[in-house]
Amino acid sequence: MAIRNNTWGNLDWLTILIYIILVISGWFNIYSAVYNDEFSSIFDLSQRYGKQMIWIGLSAVLAFFILLVDSKFFVTFSYVLYVLFALLLILVLFVGKEVNGAKSWLMLGSLAIQPAEFAKLGTSLAIAKLISSYSFSFNNFRKVLALALLILIPVVLIVLQNDTGSALVYIVFIIPLFREGMSGLILFFVFYAALLFILTLVVSPLAIIVTVVVLALFADLIIRKRWGDLLKIIVLIGFWSLVVWGYSEFFTEKSIDAYYVLVRSSVLASIVLMFVSLIKRIPQAPLIVSMFLLSLAFIFTVDYAFNEILESHHRARINNLIGVESDPLGAGYNVNQSKIAIGSGGLTGKGFLQGTQTKYDFVPEQSTDFIFCTVGEEWGFIGTSAVVIFFIVLIIRLIILAERQRSAYSRIFGYCVASIIFFHFAVNIGMTIGLAPVIGIPLPFFSYGGSSLWFFTILLFVFLKLDSSRFEQLH
Repeated sequence: MAIRNNTWGNLDWLTILIYIILVISGWFNIYSAVYNDEFSSIFDLSQRYGKQMIWIGLSAVLAFFILLVDSKFFVTFSYVLYVLFALLLILVLFVGKEVNGAKSWLMLGSLAIQPAEFAKLGTSLAIAKLISSYSFSFNNFRKVLALALLILIPVVLIVLQNDTGSALVYIVFIIPLFREGMSGLILFFVFYAALLFILTLVVSPLAIIVTVVVLALFADLIIRKRWGDLLKIIVLIGFWSLVVWGYSEFFTEKSIDAYYVLVRSSVLASIVLMFVSLIKRIPQAPLIVSMFLLSLAFIFTVDYAFNEILESHHRARINNLIGVESDPLGAGYNVNQSKIAIGSGGLTGKGFLQGTQTKYDFVPEQSTDFIFCTVGEEWGFIGTSAVVIFFIVLIIRLIILAERQRSAYSRIFGYCVASIIFFHFAVNIGMTIGLAPVIGIPLPFFSYGGSSLWFFTILLFVFLKLDSSRFEQLH
């Protein structure tokens, strides 16, 4: 019983050590990012690094009190906390402060709180509570619908705040759902939808539709080992490709647009392929047609949403990322300057407080969303590698802790924690090196800001508290 009730003895101190290293490293990099000769003390409360010190101190207090709370509190009040954070998301729509185009901040005097951050915690707790209940099954439509609503409600409220970046984080909840038995087909369709989304932004919708049909037919013929028909289709596609190439190569001077030739030939090819599929009455024909129609609807929905719903600066950033447009002085300025800063660091970096890109404010938001470029410029490849390694070790450690839980609730919540941290880590660093769109999400434990640091601290230490109580019966 002593082992079961010994919270401090059962704590995973390795995870806490990594947390401390990341938080302190982030604090020093914030100091370097916004360093001011007139306020050189890192403890100066008038500067961001001084304020971050306060956030760190309060985070330590929060972590301590979380470890004192009975683990059953989080299980019992999971839905209550979810509703509370959802109400805050609604409240911010009416009385919130707008920052950088997003109305997502609640002002408590001089203190600014972002409910969208804490809503991820409430959603994680609610997901763990629902899935771990004895009556839950992924074969039960009503339960799955309730699960979908748990996730979609905060997403819709956050989108209404014009905070797309925070809403996208909710994609990662598919990872714990998959771990708990969700069909692999759903995961496949999520990746398939993501692929269609990207292709819709890069090439014409009609070309994507043709590609979808061709891939579906290929899959069907390979499964049924119809190698002769497969060869015929390959020859047909090769023929139309030669036609397109011939027009674009030899008839350019006659003003024949190769693009429209490609579209017309693709339409004809797709009609022929669909005809072949249907007249042979193959067993998979209904599935192929359904997949085609759903893909068609999705493609034109994405096309409409991208051109009619997204703000112009969001479209510009995405187009700049995928190479459709190049605007190094406009939408691509942040990323371009960030890559210059990181690249200039070389192997070992320029040294602490020696980053010229950082010191002269060439990189916007360098203490928040682009804090990683400060690491790259001043500490070089070695420093950035160390930060990445610490995050990877932390995420792997969280997965190991989740798998050793005796309670399904704790395991599910642990996977939610690991997934959220992974998404923030991967996308934030991807933003700074040009591999992900700039969607404005912080680097966990590193970026300046009280809401971000408090959220990740609470998220992590709630799981550590649950892990320390793994020998107890939480239900």
